[in-house]
Amino acid sequence: MAFLADIQKLMKRNRFIGYGIPFLVILVGGSLALKQFAQLRYTFRKKRLLSPEEAEAAGIKLKPPDERLTIEKEYEKIQNMDLDSWVNVRGPRPWEPSENTDINEKKRT
Repeated sequence: MAFLADIQKLMKRNRFIGYGIPFLVILVGGSLALKQFAQLRYTFRKKRLLSPEEAEAAGIKLKPPDERLTIEKEYEKIQNMDLDSWVNVRGPRPWEPSENTDINEKKRT
C-alpha cells in the first residue's frame, strides 16, 4: 500500500509521469497494435485469381470474351453521346411534395 501511495504522490508532483508517460504508452502501443491488424489484411488475402474453368465449376457464370465490358467499348459509347444538349433538372426536396417537381418538368418540355 505504501508503494501505491508513493506513486500517487509522485504523479501529483510531476505532470510528465501522470500524463506524459501514459500518453506515450498509448501512442506507441496503438501504433504496434494497428500494425498487427493491418498485417492480417495481407496475410489472409487470396493471392490468385480464378480461371474461367474454376469459376464455372464454382457456379459463377461469366460472359463470353466478346461480350465483356472493356474500356474501349465504354469510350466508344461516351463518344457517341450528345453532351452539349442537356437539361439541369432539380430534384425534389424531402419537405416538398413530388407534384411540384412533376409540374416543373412538364413546363420545360
